[in-house]
Order: sequence, then C-alpha cells, then structure tokens
Amino acid sequence: MFNHYFDEDRGLAHTSTIALFKEIAAGKYEAFASGAVIEELEKAATGKYENMFALIGEYDIAVLTVSEEAEKLADIYVSESVIPEKYRTDGVHIAVATVSNMDMIISMNFQHIVKRKTKIVTGNINVLNGYRTVEIFNPMEVVENDGDK
Repeated sequence: MFNHYFDEDRGLAHTSTIALFKEIAAGKYEAFASGAVIEELEKAATGKYENMFALIGEYDIAVLTVSEEAEKLADIYVSESVIPEKYRTDGVHIAVATVSNMDMIISMNFQHIVKRKTKIVTGNINVLNGYRTVEIFNPMEVVENDGDK
C-alpha cells in the first residue's frame, strides 16, 4: 500500500490508494500496519523509505506487534500451502490482522494476499483455530468513487 501511494505510474491503483489514505484521514477507517510492514519498508531505498515511513505518522497508523501467536498462525498458512515458505511474511501480515481481531486487510499484493484461494483458505484455517475470518480487499474495492456520493 505504501509503495502505491507514491507510484503515480500505477494508474487506478495509485489513485485508489491516495483516496483510501484520504478516507483514513477523514476518520472513515482506523488504520493499522503490522511490524512486518515496518520491516519491509526498511528494505526500501533511503529516500523511498523515509517517504513511506512518514505516512505512518501522518495518517496516525498504529503498528501491531508480530506476536508468537501470529507467527504460529503464519506457519499454519505455510504448512497448508496457502502461502509459499519463501513469502511467509505475507502470511504474517494476515496472521497479525487475524490475532489482532481486525475487520479487514487492504493490500495490493495480488500474488499471495488479495487472491481468492488465500481469502477462502486463510478464513477456513482461522475458524478452525478459533479465530474469525478477516476480509481481504484491495483499495479499489473499498474506496468511495466520486459518483458514489
């Protein structure tokens, strides 16, 4: 998400991400990010990192701790072949939202997160392990279009 905020070449993904952050600023959503997101941001190039990290403070985004409970749930996603081992961090994002009782995840990761199989199987795994299903969307699915008002 943070990456798409600054990448004007992403078309609708960029404009929808900007719109989502405006809706966060307006109080429509309370925003959270996992500690795993911070680790990913730290891998970005220096100038890009500062810009993306500044969004956390600017939009009052709370950072959720990656708990042992979330780590275990992410391991289940991997062992059940929902998330590939190589991309386990994507499972951590979902698991942190799950154990933190979040309503939804908004992501632009169409490879491993915003994907039909991931939505269905992580939801099933969550329920089998005593959690509720967390809805997963991309920004285009949740922001209001000007014509929607």
